[in-house]
Amino acid sequence: MGSALMGSATAVQALGPSWLDPVQILTGLGPWALLGICLIIFAECGLLVGFFLPGDSLLFITGFFAATGQVIAVPLWVVCAVLTVSAWIGNVVGYSIGRGIGPAIFDRPDGRLFKHDHVVRTQRFFDTYGNRAIVLARFVPVVRTFITVLAGVGQMSVRRYLTYSAIGALAWATGVTLLGALLGQIPFVAANIQAMILVVVALSLIPLIVEVIKARRAGPRADPPRADAGPAGAGPADPPPVQPPR
Repeated sequence: MGSALMGSATAVQALGPSWLDPVQILTGLGPWALLGICLIIFAECGLLVGFFLPGDSLLFITGFFAATGQVIAVPLWVVCAVLTVSAWIGNVVGYSIGRGIGPAIFDRPDGRLFKHDHVVRTQRFFDTYGNRAIVLARFVPVVRTFITVLAGVGQMSVRRYLTYSAIGALAWATGVTLLGALLGQIPFVAANIQAMILVVVALSLIPLIVEVIKARRAGPRADPPRADAGPAGAGPADPPPVQPPR
């Protein structure tokens, strides 16, 4: 089992830096693993700089470790609870950032980390799914980071946002963690955990790929609908990227 887990680092390096390997992160944190995971989930859900963090695969491996008693010596239900709370608090912080300084952030030019394309992609996701986007975006990398700030920029109802955010946090943080715990009980999965990490990462990218394909098919027609978002009750149509439905 140990060799299989360590082998995941090699497998994940094909997708990005080795320090983003969830197994390496957890084993490296040692007794502080759960606290470190909570901080990572918080950053990915609430801070714009956290969009690159491996939330899905990290939750999956956390569930696996918690269920098997490796690295994390904390009951599974406690792990699910603190991760859900961390994700929800992250969303609250992201929403507050959006209400406070979001417009200034979104108007800045592209940098090494910030890409305006992330905002456009998130706005399109919001326009498509409305309030449900707060829940669904949890399962879409990059979008789940930016949509919290976008909701704040658009002055989405606080009560409505907190409600949908709590539902999304529970579905994502608890759901993916339990999935890792349940599948980890299967001998084949436990013996091929590095392959399962790649599967989880691949599955998490599917919604994003679908959105990109839909955007390319829409072509130049994707922008005009966002320019007159007024009929949805979002108020003035300018600026379109920051007017989610209330």
